[in-house]
Amino acid sequence: MRNGRLLIDMHVHLSRYKVQSESTRRWFISLYPSEADYDAVCDAYAAPDDFCAMLAEKGVDYAVILAEDTPTVTGVAGNDMVAAFCQGHPQLLPFCTFDPLREKDMPGQLRRLAAQGFRGVKLYPTYNFFYPNDPMMYLLYETAQELGLPVMFHTGLSVFKNSRLKYGDPIFYDDIAVDFPDLKLVMCHGGRDCWYKEAVTVARLHENVYIDVAGLPPKKLLTYFPDLPRLAHKFVFGTDWPSVDMGKNADDLARLPLPEEAVRGILGETAKGLLGL
Repeated sequence: MRNGRLLIDMHVHLSRYKVQSESTRRWFISLYPSEADYDAVCDAYAAPDDFCAMLAEKGVDYAVILAEDTPTVTGVAGNDMVAAFCQGHPQLLPFCTFDPLREKDMPGQLRRLAAQGFRGVKLYPTYNFFYPNDPMMYLLYETAQELGLPVMFHTGLSVFKNSRLKYGDPIFYDDIAVDFPDLKLVMCHGGRDCWYKEAVTVARLHENVYIDVAGLPPKKLLTYFPDLPRLAHKFVFGTDWPSVDMGKNADDLARLPLPEEAVRGILGETAKGLLGL
């Protein structure tokens, strides 16, 4: 708990990847005073016990740990790597990933991974170069819906070299939400920079669609999403760690002029329902 509120970070990456692209490394270094400072943070939390100690210090009750398999854009932290990191730490919730252009049996793989303890799926259309509403994805969505697992998607802008913006439009999730009304969908970054209004429209229209605020400065959320006070129940907290401080971001969000019930919902209560906690 942080300041008496349940805190769930829905969007966390490992500090060390098996493979990390040079452009990604340069961007992360730019967020820290020096390259040495960035490497020190990565090394300090590369072990799950140390990472969980940091969560406890920040008051984070649960963290969703995201696999990533996008070697031409950011890098690789595969499903096996995430599974090993989360094993034995119930506050760490692993989400698997797939490259649809390379993985031939996503439904079968998802069933296997769910049996191993994975709690959801994270997909990267702008990094793996596919349209989210492509029919080739539908068996995966059907399986996730059957298993009750949420599916998260990168939407909007990415700063990383080789990403392709055209795959990040939130309008694609209208199709998916209509065709899979019981599938819990999370649009990460809320259509960042290009499509904030479109993301909110899709989330407002569909009961099963949500937005995470990872990668967005909390102080600007009411500028990006003027309807946030009315639609707070459609938003969940995420940080895109290790790019920012989890505790500071949570505190900045809690200072927004929102009702206490809305703050509690965004910081943890809505995610608690999505994750089945």
